[in-house]
Amino acid sequence: MDRKVAVPKDGLPAVSWVPEEGETLDQEGDEQVKDRGQWTNKMEFVLSVAGEIIGLGNVWRFPYLCYKNGGGAFFVPYFIFFLSCGIPVFFLEVALGQYTSQGSVTAWKKICPLFQGIGLASVVIESYLNVYYIIILAWALFYLFSTFSSELPWTTCTNSWNTELCVNFLNHSGASPMNHSENFTSPVMEFWERRVLGITTGIHDLGALRWELALCLLLAWIICYFCIWKGVKSTGKVVYFTATFPYLMLIILLIRGVTLPGAYEGILYYLKPDLVRLQDPQVWMDAGTQIFFSFAICQGCLTALGSYNKYHNNCYRDSIALCFLNTVTSFVAGFVVFSILGFMSREQGVHISEVAESGPGLAFIAFPKAVTMMPLSQLWSCLFFVMLIFLGLDSQFVCMECLVTASMDMFPGQLRKRGRRQLLILGISIVCYLIGLLLVTEGGMYLFQLFDYYACSGICLLFLSVFEVICVSWVYGADRFYDNIEDMIGYRPWPLVKISWLFLTPGLCLATFLFSLSKHTPLMYNNVYVYPTWGYVFGWFLAFSSMACVPLCIVVSLLKTKGSFKKRLRQLVTPDPSLRQPRRHPCQDSGLDLDCRPSPLKEGFIAGEKETHL
Repeated sequence: MDRKVAVPKDGLPAVSWVPEEGETLDQEGDEQVKDRGQWTNKMEFVLSVAGEIIGLGNVWRFPYLCYKNGGGAFFVPYFIFFLSCGIPVFFLEVALGQYTSQGSVTAWKKICPLFQGIGLASVVIESYLNVYYIIILAWALFYLFSTFSSELPWTTCTNSWNTELCVNFLNHSGASPMNHSENFTSPVMEFWERRVLGITTGIHDLGALRWELALCLLLAWIICYFCIWKGVKSTGKVVYFTATFPYLMLIILLIRGVTLPGAYEGILYYLKPDLVRLQDPQVWMDAGTQIFFSFAICQGCLTALGSYNKYHNNCYRDSIALCFLNTVTSFVAGFVVFSILGFMSREQGVHISEVAESGPGLAFIAFPKAVTMMPLSQLWSCLFFVMLIFLGLDSQFVCMECLVTASMDMFPGQLRKRGRRQLLILGISIVCYLIGLLLVTEGGMYLFQLFDYYACSGICLLFLSVFEVICVSWVYGADRFYDNIEDMIGYRPWPLVKISWLFLTPGLCLATFLFSLSKHTPLMYNNVYVYPTWGYVFGWFLAFSSMACVPLCIVVSLLKTKGSFKKRLRQLVTPDPSLRQPRRHPCQDSGLDLDCRPSPLKEGFIAGEKETHL
């Protein structure tokens, strides 16, 4: 059967297709896509990715890093990493998924079998995320249910869980300085540590299960299950609400925040530039790791979500728009957070550095304390925790969807049968819930910190990003991948993207990775509790269990392949023949309307010599 190609005005075709597996290739590919499913429209893809990348880190991590690292000056290293690493790697992963129509593991295996360990590493990270990230939703649900009372339970020291050391500083503004010593605690802190966590003295004592948190965790998993149980058809509909509702809450809290007394001082501390801080390498490392955390890079999610796109979707434009949306959201969230922290510092008569927090400390200590100072405190507390739940919920179920996608693409014959998907999701949910019960024990917070600090650390993400860009730009070939992208979207992206893949991204990521290792400090809970040696060993095991997938798969692939070392290497860096590869006519400018292509075999050698760099 003759293949038709687009003929430009001069009458010469620019691109032709060379079928690798016979004429039924396209029909088989169409059937495969039909089995996997696709987004109904572009908006479902955009909102799903937005729901994944715009999460809790935008609210509780970026504003604090900006304040800590020189205010407005932090945007200098941030945007350098944004342009040279963030957008290029984000676009690479989305385009890879759209091009191969595969999840994270099989996508990397198709373009370069030697580096399929990248996909396996991302699945390991996704698995860890599925276990511990949803614990934050359980905490937020507990706080949300606690707000439905006549008085917020963290406002007084008269509750059953309070100790004699509890002092309500807000009602004792004229107290002596000893009230602010380390011997006294606030009702907010005691509610968090004694009522919610029931925290023990260390990781060696996990204590009893917190049944209220276990029930909240179960509720979170039930919601997550029904959000994705029908595949992209249900996920694409749910994100219309879960991805947009937090913005409504953010706008409401922003309006309330900037109208509070002291808000101006808080925003000033947030944005005031301190250019001297740019001399500190730690500032640059924080900027780089924040980009990778915030953009969900190297977690396999972007590849899986992109795999449900139509082949000719303009993923380049979508990627740039989503990256800017993520950054703008983080920037606006900073106004919300620091306007409220400025209000707290004025009300308490202390410097803003004493109330500025990041991570769980901001969500479950600083902000609950802030709402107690506002009229209608139950309303503002409810709005805040609803926003927090929805920010975390879509990140959780989209990550879950990506793990399911990777599993189904790895074993399509077994898992793409009727009812198997629902059973797979149910099985993963039950296993993750049972493991997660360890994190809602009285000592579970110590385990949570290990997962958060090591399992999905910046070190792991930076390590994988180096191999990702090397695989695509130097092994598969940046020019070849640009040809694939041009075939998908109709034009070649900005040359800076390719330059970043080839030089800037691997260089910056490798430098930041090595610096992170050299400046690594052991984890401490609340900057006080030092973990036992076996705790740190467990943490590093979580980190290396993902990073080790790449070199191990390289070694195993070389050992399993037959032939000389050169022959094995060539075979393992050859893309899957089922992938669509556009081939340019060598005589397209000769002025003759002739099909003078070399044979498919010879053409493959030309492409390999010209575009594959190893």
